[in-house]
Amino acid sequence: MLSRRMLSRDEEAAIGEEKEVRREDQEKINRFSRLHSREKGLEEDLKLKQDKEDLEEISSELELADEDVKVPYKIGDSFFNLPLEEVQELLAASVTQIESEVTATEEKLGELREEMTTLKTALYGRFGRSINLEA
Repeated sequence: MLSRRMLSRDEEAAIGEEKEVRREDQEKINRFSRLHSREKGLEEDLKLKQDKEDLEEISSELELADEDVKVPYKIGDSFFNLPLEEVQELLAASVTQIESEVTATEEKLGELREEMTTLKTALYGRFGRSINLEA
């Protein structure tokens, strides 16, 4: 059994005034949880988008190659020997596509984090330390 001297004032206050979880509070908690899961997924997507740097490095290497050489280029699960100029165009298009995907993902992450901050503020304001929204 804990004595009252071992508890801090905040903990004593939390024990003394437990708040009832209303339906709207539970909806906010659920929404925060879904947003948090989506945030982790988007962060993982951003890590996978690091292919852009690899493609840029390959493009730089290809600038040193002879123009009349066929370069193996992977499309799907197959490699095709394509002219150097065509491979450079395909790489440039891939880099542009990845950049736009990264920008869109970062925008989604920003919006999502904004909403999570709003929910955190509301929930911590209502429940104080009796709720933990940190991962």
